[in-house]
Amino acid sequence: SSGKVYAGGRFTHANGTAVRNLARFNADGTLDAAFAPAPNSDVSALVGQGDGKLLVGGGFSSIAGQSRAGLARLNADGTLDAALDANINGALVDAIAVQPDGRIVFGGSFTSVGGLTRNRIARVSPDGTIDAGFNPNASSTVRALALQADGKIVLGGNFSSVGGQSRSCLARVNTDGTLDTAFSPNMSAYVVHGLAVQSDGKITAVGQIYSVAG
Repeated sequence: SSGKVYAGGRFTHANGTAVRNLARFNADGTLDAAFAPAPNSDVSALVGQGDGKLLVGGGFSSIAGQSRAGLARLNADGTLDAALDANINGALVDAIAVQPDGRIVFGGSFTSVGGLTRNRIARVSPDGTIDAGFNPNASSTVRALALQADGKIVLGGNFSSVGGQSRSCLARVNTDGTLDTAFSPNMSAYVVHGLAVQSDGKITAVGQIYSVAG
């Protein structure tokens, strides 16, 4: 709402000023030097919350001077929101989506969240408590997430199965995390990097895709 723009990735400077991997720019493109959480490795995903806080995903193990592996939430001033601690096992978080009820769905290459086995996709409450009933179980990295209006979740990535069933790089799960077996695009692909759900409910997927439905 302030018109400011966040940028995450792998960099050491912005507008000639030292800033590491996460920066905020004013509406005129100048660097907001007061915002300096300085994650110690790549930032791969950013989602702004309606309250001005920012969810950050990536390969970092610390941010804003405190330990957080892969997923963190920052206050508007760039300090760490200590209320969110998902306790991920240190691997990459590549995609984040926030449901209307405030629960956070995230995907990546991790295999443990909150001390429980969670293969590459998990859901936590706003305080980081894991949703023990949600376990889609993707066989490899989840790189993109999109929420449908009906609460179902579309996921893309490098995986070949979800929930123990064959799905190449694109799948949809129900609100409880079980595989939506009605959605089977029969895709031949190496990776899906990005997803969007259109207003008419159709799904757009981008990546290294070779064929769909034959």
